[in-house]
Formats: sequence, structure tokens, C-alpha cells
Amino acid sequence: MSLHNHIPVEAQAAQIDHLWLHISGLPYFRGLLRAVEARFYENIELPSPTLDLGCGDGHFASLVFDRKLEVGLDPWSEPLREAAKRGSYEKLVNTPGDQIPYPDGYFASAVSNSVLEHIPDLDPVLADLARVMKHGAPFIFCVPNHNFLGALSVSNFFDRIGLKFLGKAYRNFFNRIARHHHCDDVEVWKTRMDKAGFELVDWWHYFSPNALHVLEWGHYFGLPSLVTRKLFGRWILVPARWNLFITMAITKSAYTETSIQPGGTCTFYIARRKQS
Repeated sequence: MSLHNHIPVEAQAAQIDHLWLHISGLPYFRGLLRAVEARFYENIELPSPTLDLGCGDGHFASLVFDRKLEVGLDPWSEPLREAAKRGSYEKLVNTPGDQIPYPDGYFASAVSNSVLEHIPDLDPVLADLARVMKHGAPFIFCVPNHNFLGALSVSNFFDRIGLKFLGKAYRNFFNRIARHHHCDDVEVWKTRMDKAGFELVDWWHYFSPNALHVLEWGHYFGLPSLVTRKLFGRWILVPARWNLFITMAITKSAYTETSIQPGGTCTFYIARRKQS
């Protein structure tokens, strides 16, 4: 399974405007990254039944997959209520990831999109995921990597002017608001997956430092969306192109950059449950 052999991302990017689909319903810092990730799934086959580990509110699944996934699992009940309204899953399960209520070898595939970095104790979750997957079944996931914190623009500014203690403090602050527990390199993930019963088939870095800067500042520019969410239950009050013209202009270059970025701040993985 090789990216270069079966996922011509740039050629397919023009077919679906993932950027508009995502930023018309999400604050742009979240929608931009999800839009970039959505392109990678266009030629990835997910045999049924499929588990979405950490499905959240179901927004990503509702836009990216061309069928209902069989099971969406999440430990938080409020996002699952939103997922139920979107109808992206055959069944929703409210349980921690290390207590998946399915028998051994039940699922033929699994995805976990930008979720694993938020789980403090990953080993029990990955072990239980491996238990419920068929031997040879694909597991697709993506996470921020070891380049993420070092590429933040504000902390790098502090470093350049000799205030490295502020740079470190900002990285810690950003990691905290992003709820990241793991920003690891490929070798760490390879070891972690091997221990759980998976093997890595393919991986690639994406989302350049420049794209990360757009996302980083989007956390602050996106504060009005939080107000809209609290008051009206929607991130974007008027999802019209005229209203989001500036947002599209800000995010377009980050979305259209070359998908594979050797120095990218996130990594997309294709793993497989070991055969034995």
C-alpha cells in the first residue's frame, strides 16, 4: 500500500472542494486541517465493518466517507448526540477506547482521524483496538508529529529575540489548548504500533510550517465562532461564500500546497493488524 501508487492527491483535489465543505461548518483552524486530511481518504478502501475510534461529532465522517460507517465510538456523550443527528454511523457507542464492546476480530477496518494525540494513556486503547480487528485489517490514522511544536510562529519569534523561556512557555500553552499528549516521530509510532499488534504499511508528513502558522493564528481569529456556537449552536452563522470570502482567501494557499511535505508538522499513517 503506497501513497504514490494509489493516492494521486493533487490530481483528485480539484474534484471535491474539501476546503469549502469544512470551513463552511467549522472554525477555520479546525476546518483547514480536516480539509487537507480529507483528500487522503479519497482512494483508501475501508472494508466493512469499519470502526471510527474517537468519532466526535461526526462532522468529518459526514463529509468524507461515501457510506455510513458501521460504528462510531467516543467517550464523550455530547459530541455523540451531534453525530446522531448527522446520521454518519449505523451505530454510536459511548465508551472509552480501551473498552470497545465488540468481540475479537469483529472489524475489517478502522480509522482515527486526529484523535490519538489527545489520549494520555494510548497503549491500552491500541491494544483493545487490535483485539477487535481482523488480522490484516487496515487502520488509518493521523496525528501531529515531532515538528509541530517547533514550527509555531509565536514561540519562534520569542526564540529569535532571545526570550526562549517565553518561547517554551508558549509551546506549553499551545499544546495545552490543543489538548496534545503525543507529538511523536515515526519511530515512536512504529514502536507503539508494533507493541499493540499493528505494522506500519505507509506514512507521510503533511501540513507545512507555513500552513501551521495559518492554523495557529486561526485559534485566535476563530474566537467569534465560539461565541456563535454558544449562542446559536452553530460554528458558522452564515455559511455563505460571500461571508467566508476572507476566510477562504486566508486558508486557500495552505490547502492547495503540495500534500506531501517532508518537513510537515503532521503525519498520516496506514497501518495493518498483524496477520498473527
